Amino acid sequence: MTSVWGVVRERVMGILAGFRSPPAPADAALPGPAQVRPYPWEKSYPEGLSWDAEIPSGPVTGILDRAVATWPKRHCLEFMGRHYTYAEVGNLVARAARGLQDLGVEKGDRVGLLLPNSSYYVICYYAILKAGATVVNFNPLYAEPEIARQIKDSGLKVMVTINLSMIYPKVARQLDATGLEKIVVCDMGAALNLAQRALFTLFKRREVAAIPTDDHHVKFSKLIANGADPVPVAVDPARDLAVLQYTGGTTGVPKGAMLTHANLSANAAQTLMWVPGLTPGSERILAVLPLFHVFGMTAVMNVGLSCGGELLLLPRFKVAEALSVIDRLKPTIVMGVPTMYSAINSFRERDKYDLSSIKFCVSGGAALPLEIKTTFESIAGCTLVEGYGLSEAGPVCTINPFGRVNKANSTGLPLPGTRIEVVSIEDPSKPVPLGEMGEICVLGPQVMAGYWHQEEETALVLSNGRLRTGDVGYIDEDGYVFLVDRIKDLIISGGFNVYPRMVEEAIQQHPSVVEVAVAGVADRHRGEVVKAFVVLHEGVAMSAAELREFLKDRLAPFEIPRKVEFVQEIPKTLIGKPLRRALIAFEERRAQAIAEARVSVNGHTETRQREHAG
Repeated sequence: MTSVWGVVRERVMGILAGFRSPPAPADAALPGPAQVRPYPWEKSYPEGLSWDAEIPSGPVTGILDRAVATWPKRHCLEFMGRHYTYAEVGNLVARAARGLQDLGVEKGDRVGLLLPNSSYYVICYYAILKAGATVVNFNPLYAEPEIARQIKDSGLKVMVTINLSMIYPKVARQLDATGLEKIVVCDMGAALNLAQRALFTLFKRREVAAIPTDDHHVKFSKLIANGADPVPVAVDPARDLAVLQYTGGTTGVPKGAMLTHANLSANAAQTLMWVPGLTPGSERILAVLPLFHVFGMTAVMNVGLSCGGELLLLPRFKVAEALSVIDRLKPTIVMGVPTMYSAINSFRERDKYDLSSIKFCVSGGAALPLEIKTTFESIAGCTLVEGYGLSEAGPVCTINPFGRVNKANSTGLPLPGTRIEVVSIEDPSKPVPLGEMGEICVLGPQVMAGYWHQEEETALVLSNGRLRTGDVGYIDEDGYVFLVDRIKDLIISGGFNVYPRMVEEAIQQHPSVVEVAVAGVADRHRGEVVKAFVVLHEGVAMSAAELREFLKDRLAPFEIPRKVEFVQEIPKTLIGKPLRRALIAFEERRAQAIAEARVSVNGHTETRQREHAG
């Protein structure tokens, strides 16, 4: 009898048929007890899906081309009330690609995208790739120095952005400050339906930037004024770069992860194969994760288009707006981050909205506290599974299986073709046994080619296709992966290793706590001590002593925070990771200010004493 998984896999493979298959994942052996088949996670795999299933691969443009050919009349995008069919999107992509070629964009050139979620992002992303160039993603919230640094590092000459006053001027000033030569400007109003456009023109005129008419600026409408006949470009999926995804901003100077066409198309296929019961050509995906972030780019956009889904685009996450879209447009797939699910859980009017359309729900980007997971599941009536990935791996590496065991605090099982190894932190050449903590390493077709123009940095993390992630974790006897923390976030207090995530998970169990971030702060005696920054539910009071008492049976004595500060909010990255380094920097500045104040007071007192004595 054919399993449900078998049927689903046949459908998925049908969608992806025609992609070339890359070489099998490198079986780079480590000195010592190497992993051997069957791997521990294989026994936990969903029925009908094999870890060694063929992973289709090819040019990323094939994802859209195949969907356009299969579902031309199906809705592809919905943005602020305006719908685009797959045929319309395919035509716009072809016209934009030809327009970029007419601007002089050639194979291998880098072209920047500094856009919020919108129809423009999807169209221009695929147009850049169809023109043979490489996408360089920019966060629209970047400050000008960050934009300038990334333009210079990537060497791009053309940037695509939008005519909003909070975004465009930051790009325009780079014409003089960097090697940027051309700016393609998209018109926000033109992307809306007639009713929304009228409202936008009436009430949002002050948010629209004035665009010069000179040789440095090209309107999107002019870019696509052609016959939709781009010059075909031959692509080698295994070698040609699809995206430069800058990463590392929270741990150091950002570096451009070089993601090939094979990396991204394989990762979309791996993720799609993991979703059971998916109906090609019928799904709707809530596209609120930023598409310029690697999680949104792959798990929302590329996976969504791979299955002929309709992307319901939102430029940013606002809880009431997101719930309204879910209620009205009935998405079946939601990809999000823990802060998004937490906001829905805490929203007072959430019961007004119907979330029953959601069939598949995934959380990534940061650790998913168990309380957030279980609360959301009770509200939405679907299973929320946690996954793990990183920019350097396309990004998806592990996901908890749908319809099978979801282990608390686990990030799930390695995707097909993906190997997870755990090595000694002290000696990365030595693998550690199951259940023992060490550094997580990833091998698979989604692992990047390296860092752009950073050979030394590449050599530190990548060897024979094996990626050192910098994350601490372990694999249990069933093959489930558990993350403990970032190596760089490790707190060494009095000689003991303390992992902030483990402390955060214990504190998060307190019913009065909304969220928490833990960091190590300097201490003369112990080197570092554990400090917790805690956000409480509105109207709730708690003392540091009460919190420590709660933690006595949940943490070792050296793990219990010696310092606790109750705060209104915790600074986070755009996808919800707590910015521990920002908290540490704030603590250091405050300690320095206190020390300087003491010196000033003491100096003033000594002066007064000398004057009195005189």
